[in-house]
Amino acid sequence: MSSSAHDKITPTAANDSGRDRWEREFDSIPGAAEPRHNRSGIEIKPLYTPLDWDASRHDAVLGYPGQAPFTRGIYPSMHRGRHWTQRQLIGLGTPSDYNARLKTLLDAGTSAISLIPCNSVYRGVDADTVDPLLLGTCGTVINTPEDFAAALDGIPIEKLSIGLNDPLPFTLLAQLLVLAKNRGVPWTALRGTSNQSDYLSHYVANHMFFRLALPGSRRVLVDAIDFLGREVPNWNPLSVVGQHMQQAGATPAQAMAFTLCTAIQCAEDCLARGMDPDAFLPRFTFFYDISISFFEEIAKFRAGRRLWARITRDRLGARDPKSWRFKFHAQTSGVDLTRQQPLNNIARVTAQAIAGLFGGLQSLHTDSYDEVLSTPTEDAARIAINTQNILREEAGLADVIDPLGGSYYVENLTDQMEAEIEAVIAEIDAVGGMYAAVEQGLVQRLVGDSAIAFQGRIERGEQKIVGVNAYVAPDKPDERVPLERPDPAAIAALVDRLRVYKAERDPVAVSDAEAALVSAARDPNANLFAAVVAATDTGLTQGEIVARLQDELGFGQPLAMV
Repeated sequence: MSSSAHDKITPTAANDSGRDRWEREFDSIPGAAEPRHNRSGIEIKPLYTPLDWDASRHDAVLGYPGQAPFTRGIYPSMHRGRHWTQRQLIGLGTPSDYNARLKTLLDAGTSAISLIPCNSVYRGVDADTVDPLLLGTCGTVINTPEDFAAALDGIPIEKLSIGLNDPLPFTLLAQLLVLAKNRGVPWTALRGTSNQSDYLSHYVANHMFFRLALPGSRRVLVDAIDFLGREVPNWNPLSVVGQHMQQAGATPAQAMAFTLCTAIQCAEDCLARGMDPDAFLPRFTFFYDISISFFEEIAKFRAGRRLWARITRDRLGARDPKSWRFKFHAQTSGVDLTRQQPLNNIARVTAQAIAGLFGGLQSLHTDSYDEVLSTPTEDAARIAINTQNILREEAGLADVIDPLGGSYYVENLTDQMEAEIEAVIAEIDAVGGMYAAVEQGLVQRLVGDSAIAFQGRIERGEQKIVGVNAYVAPDKPDERVPLERPDPAAIAALVDRLRVYKAERDPVAVSDAEAALVSAARDPNANLFAAVVAATDTGLTQGEIVARLQDELGFGQPLAMV
């Protein structure tokens, strides 16, 4: 028997005979003792026993839900008292297309709003500057407050939590605030999250979202946190995104470490502005990928929750227990989905979703099986929603809090993942923190090395992917009803409306709004997000706002790694 297979399993007088017998039988099975590792590189033993976790540490490292160290969850009742939010990402076509799909999914059980804009919006340009063939294929075209109002026509924005996939300078959020003002909805009634506010993850792994140079991005985010804390107190201004890092190749442990480092960086930036940690930390949230590595993902979330409680209290000086809560949204991993035999993705998504639920998430997006092929078709999106409905209503996954708590394996793995995460945090701290680490390319190098290593395992056949390098079946034609491109006439009409919108504005008001935005950008004491909201209210489009700020703060050009 290899020493690695049974390290830490030491027989005692009481169990010597049984363990000896098991070891002999185990060793007689060819290949059983061959070392196995999870995606974070942690070796997985064949068996875990009470010797792998000291139950006397229960109160110190496990405790109870809603209490420090929060390993078992941030709320006393978790999903038994309040189900996780079903926040399906939606984005396609024109604002009216989005509105129709949103209403369909709300009827099917979705309990929150999530808006995915067109890639043209992510790039910060208006629709009248883009080839119409590209518009609306990956998200909804939203350029003006009128577009935003059409997308949410008939939707009670004061009653639903809203997730905006909105890179800084947060033009979609500004449009939401204008819509609320026009509807007479107080900003204090708005609840939701700026899901794509993490500019550091964009700089590293999602370059299309990185609109402004690093220093300007840093300023806009802190300004938004400050403004929203005062004016829209129930809004979460920061969602630290581990998903981008993990989908780019970071291991689960690295992705957790990078997000915690980013949150530390943003918190320290707010502290440098003079903000009270207990004023802004309760509104910090996280956004993660859930890979198919089932137990590793569960341990990742449990370890991250425990670490964040300690970081906020001991490093950032928070005294309010609400500041210690590790609130996170998770999405089943699109990277794990395959174009080959795409219906297999339903099983993958189900396993990923269960891992997220056992890990204690607050909201969940389950991928449609066809997301690897296109924007989800309506039938596939309904299956994705019903996956969550089945897990909650039929499988009873909301009945017990932290059901794997106390498992010898899960507790041992949680401790090991915590150690791996802390090691990466120490590496980032050693170069001056997350901002410096991404500016220097350290994070990009670590992510790239992990991606190459994992791809090598696939190519060598060490990591099996069903339908790709194992259990391969002959290709079949795509049997699903294909998602049609947005109606060209509808896209043309949208672009025409945008041109009319621009032409009919008061040119003096537009010029004044642009001048005010530029003035705020040049004044380090001005709140730049407040200026974005004012410019939006005056009628500037998202593309115009981004362009002016790029002129003043610099174009977002990520570091090229070679």
